[in-house]
Amino acid sequence: MRRRVLLGAGVALLAAPARAQGLPAGFPSRPLTLVAPFTPGGPIDVLARVLGNGFQARGSAAATVDNRTGGGGTIGIDLVRRAAPDGTTMLVIPAGNLTISPTITRNLPYDVERDFAPVSMMATTSNVIVAAAGSPIRSVQDLVAAARARPDSISYGSSGVGSQLHLQMELLRSKAGIEILHVPYRGTTQALTDLLGGRIQLLSSNLPVILPGVREGRLQAVAVTTARRVAELPDVPTLMEAGFDIDVTSWYGLLVPRATPAPVVRAIAEATEAVLRDPATARSLAAQGLDIVAEPPEVFAARIRRETALWAEVIRARGITAE
Repeated sequence: MRRRVLLGAGVALLAAPARAQGLPAGFPSRPLTLVAPFTPGGPIDVLARVLGNGFQARGSAAATVDNRTGGGGTIGIDLVRRAAPDGTTMLVIPAGNLTISPTITRNLPYDVERDFAPVSMMATTSNVIVAAAGSPIRSVQDLVAAARARPDSISYGSSGVGSQLHLQMELLRSKAGIEILHVPYRGTTQALTDLLGGRIQLLSSNLPVILPGVREGRLQAVAVTTARRVAELPDVPTLMEAGFDIDVTSWYGLLVPRATPAPVVRAIAEATEAVLRDPATARSLAAQGLDIVAEPPEVFAARIRRETALWAEVIRARGITAE
């Protein structure tokens, strides 16, 4: 479903900076389109709207968010790939489409290095392994003990085969020497329904997705995947604390077509950092489990290359293939 939304006053209340500064020299002066290739309401959509509002508050002509969904993000990605390389069409995208899909997906319609210029990493969030409230699995130790006592009796859901949420569980499975069953889903709603209904025992998901359920008492967090505990769930241990050398963070970045001039890329990166580091914006995103990490283009590009190599190794070692 295609959905284009002109950013307006209601959304601007979420993220417009209190004292906006002007845009840097070289920033596109024409109306902007921020493509969010996933459905409205998730982290990608939120970040695209935050960024669009911030650009408008600083003087851009207009900013439109285009939720161009379908194909696991590839439809929206391809739209930006084919856009004019003038900085007016930008892509807000999660890590997996940049660092995992190129290895696991056949006939991918884009090549990250050939087709896109990295602008900035925008934000990170922790991933969390959760069980339904009342589940006997309350810790990683419980999970490992149950899986060893009854191999393949524990199933977990994720957002799909080859997703980062899937691969991090495969890392745990390998390091713990256990057998657990993967159940891929196309969306979080059905996965949560099946978790609460007892059809799966665990769910691997992003912090913003599961935080409401934990706070409401419907879910219990088993572990976070980052090296350090997260402020929103201070009592939940990390996988490292449980004895497994796993540090996985979900992140979201901004790209433009590859031929976009370097000064334009740099100007967009500077404007992006200014928007995201506005105190009110940072607080608003933090409340939703998103932490600001505004990496410049060259640092962001190096991260993409590094993590692509990491996940390619995991995919080959576990023999994972796309559906």
